[in-house]
Amino acid sequence: MMALLQAKQLTCAYGETVVIKDLNLSIPEGQISVLIGSNGCGKSTLLRTLARLLKPEQGAVVLDGKNISSLPTKEVARKMAILPQSPVAPEGLTVLQLVKQGRYPYQSWLKQWSKEDEEAVIRALEATGLIDLAEREVDALSGGQRQRAWLAMALAQDTDLLLLDEPTTYLDLAHQIELLDLLYDLNRNEGRTIVMVLHDLNLAARYADHMIAVYNQGIYAQGSPEELMTPALVEKVFGLSCQVMADPVHGTPMCVPCSKKQIVKRKGEELAVHA
Repeated sequence: MMALLQAKQLTCAYGETVVIKDLNLSIPEGQISVLIGSNGCGKSTLLRTLARLLKPEQGAVVLDGKNISSLPTKEVARKMAILPQSPVAPEGLTVLQLVKQGRYPYQSWLKQWSKEDEEAVIRALEATGLIDLAEREVDALSGGQRQRAWLAMALAQDTDLLLLDEPTTYLDLAHQIELLDLLYDLNRNEGRTIVMVLHDLNLAARYADHMIAVYNQGIYAQGSPEELMTPALVEKVFGLSCQVMADPVHGTPMCVPCSKKQIVKRKGEELAVHA
């Protein structure tokens, strides 16, 4: 599978704290890739570096065969859209004004606002269910509505590649599924390559074609959900005992965590059997 986006010998750090070290990664084109891992493992740092929001200490990010650091900002923005974690809009900005920002990469002195731009914005608002809230200020929205507004801006960029950092943050379960279904449809119907960070392992396994487990400053394992979602991997990457079974609805791997109470009870039962 051709790689649209690659990391080569990537090292990322905050000051003297190294978060990612000598990492190599290829994002397969036309698939949904999901980064998983424990809190603080570097998932968001890796995504931010891939999106050129964070400069690596060493190594390179390659987009369409070119070092992303050498590309003009507008060229990158026409190829890749990013939904960062907990973005903040300027005070007083309306949803419509925010979504229109997604068309900035296509604007120039010679090419001002066009019918194509207007149609892209309307499509993004419709896809995220925000047409009726277009004139509402972003600050006045609920957390879930704000998240959808930012996603609409990313969709308005009309790029082949979408990078999303925890896109389901602030969303209730129904809206999480609605948003992930939307991304799934964009991938399947329009061929968009999607890379996202998700905390919910079961949703990651349900929607991902390709899962990437980040651990100990690098990639611990990657592959299909069926290959990756094992009790051994969850124990190693998350420090959590679990059972993995088939989702009764979708057939994808489903992680059922074991609490400490369950583990103690099971051990007690085993001791009673041997007594």
